[in-house]
Order: sequence, then structure tokens, then C-alpha cells
Amino acid sequence: MDEVGKYDVVLLSLAQQMEGGVPQLLDVLFGFLSRKTDFYTGADIMKAREMVLTAFDKHSESAKQAAEEAKKRRAEEQKRLEERRAAQKAKEEAEMNEPRIREITDEEAEELEKTKNGSMKTSSTAEDNNKNKDTEDGEEEEDPEDKGKLKPNSGNGCNLEKYQWTQTLSEIEVRIPLKVGFLLKAKDVIVEFSKEKLKVGLKGHEPIINGSLRAAIKVESATWVLEDRKVVVLTFEKMNNMEWWNRLMTTDPEINTKKVQPENSKLSDLDGETRQMVEKMMYDQRQKELGLPTSEEKKKRDILKTFMEQHPEMDFSQAKFS
Repeated sequence: MDEVGKYDVVLLSLAQQMEGGVPQLLDVLFGFLSRKTDFYTGADIMKAREMVLTAFDKHSESAKQAAEEAKKRRAEEQKRLEERRAAQKAKEEAEMNEPRIREITDEEAEELEKTKNGSMKTSSTAEDNNKNKDTEDGEEEEDPEDKGKLKPNSGNGCNLEKYQWTQTLSEIEVRIPLKVGFLLKAKDVIVEFSKEKLKVGLKGHEPIINGSLRAAIKVESATWVLEDRKVVVLTFEKMNNMEWWNRLMTTDPEINTKKVQPENSKLSDLDGETRQMVEKMMYDQRQKELGLPTSEEKKKRDILKTFMEQHPEMDFSQAKFS
């Protein structure tokens, strides 16, 4: 934590105790300088004023920059999400428009005729196998342990009745709309972070969020802003930045993290082994959605195919894939 940030807990505690909010905090601060120091009398009064304005300009610039960066980051994430949706849609349309029938050559027709009689006797068995496979694939769409879990929203989090949260591997963003009939000020809002707990609400009202987080967070980097004076936006880092949260609060409904869609642009941030694992999960998920074999299933089929080619004398008409 930097030299300035180490006082945040004390100052935040003071600000939350003051009904007058920031104006009262400033009044108390300058009253302290007047009563307990020579801030006003130790030098020229204009120099004291200049010190205040210098500090104000310094931090107003950094606050403005941080807000602009956060806004830019949200815009970039939304753009990536829209691009990913458009690419997926284009891919699906291209697959649907691919020709399903093609003209075969005379050689292929002759080969087909040779194998036709042999294939007819195994067609019944093949149909049974296909039925069994379809049943297995249908069951694989949702594991029993995932029954009842919610599908993640477009930000890999969850849209709940009173708030929405999204996540990357390392960060969480929570958006809490405050439904009141007037524009709010920061002093009207209560936000309390701790390593494993979170409390958010309006002063004088029951908290909207108040309880234990799914896992530990880095309190020193946690921030919040009042967006458009009606939506509280929280941002904080996970202590373990290599896992997907299945819920924000321990009392929230659980999402199915197997259906999380990581941003491709973030894969480069991962180490080799983790990236390989994430890419494999993404590939298998896409294959299941398209009704195609996963990487493990393809591996088994390739092994069996190689074995069949090495042993042409053996009859594999009754072979099943599992």
C-alpha cells in the first residue's frame, strides 16, 4: 500500500460518521489545522491557499484519469463481447449454409458400391449405437451435479433481482441500481469492504448487500463510484486470481462455471499450463454445443482408428465408442 493509501481506513471511517459528508469532513480538517497547527499563521495566508489548491488540482486530475480509464475499460469489454457474439453468429450461419451434398467421382462411387453390401448388415447395429450415443450426448449437456445452477450472464457472472455482478479471472465488478426518486450523493451511500465481507446500501435503509463474499478479496485495491448518481459500481480484485467464482455472496444462487466464456484477449495473461487448460475447456464446450466429439472422445477414436488400420484381419463391426 502506498504512503497516501495507508490512511484510507481512518479517513473513510471518519467520513462515514459525518452526516454532512465531504463538506463536513473538509470543515473538520481545516478546523483542526486552524486550532492545532500554524497552517494559517506560520506563513503568508496566500501560500496556505496555494498549498490547498495545489493538492486539489493534483488529486482531481488523478481522480478524473481513473474515472476515464474505468469508463474506457468497460467500453472495451463491451466491444469485445459484441465482437465475440458477432463472430460466433457468423460462424454458426456459415456452418448452416455449408453444402451438405457433393458430387462424388466414379472411383468413389465404385468404392461405395463395394462396401454397400457389407455396411447393410451392420446398419441395424450402427443405428442402435447412434441411439445410445445420442442418449449419452443428451445426458452430457448437463451433469447431475450442475442441475439447478444458473447460466452465467454475458459477463460470466449473474443478474440478480437487486444487483448484477460480472467477473474476469482476476477481478469482480458489481453494479447496484439504487431505486429512489431523487439523485443521490456519495454521502447517501454506505459501502464497507473487508477481506471476506461486503456491505452496501442507503443510509437509513436495510442494506442491499450484507454478508460474506464467496472468497477473499484484496481490500487495498477495492474501489467504488456512484455512476450517474443512481448506480453504485464496485470493483475489486480476487485474492486468488486463477479461479472463477460461482457466486458473489455465499447466500446467492450458484452459477455453472463450466459455461463461463473467458475473453480470448485475456488468455495471453495466463501461464502456459493454465492457458492450455482453459483453451481445452473452451474447445470441449463448443464441441458439445455443436454435437461434436470432445478432445478426449476424438483421442479415443483416433487410437481405435489406428488400431483398426494395423489389424485389418479383425472385425470391428460391433465396436462401440465410449
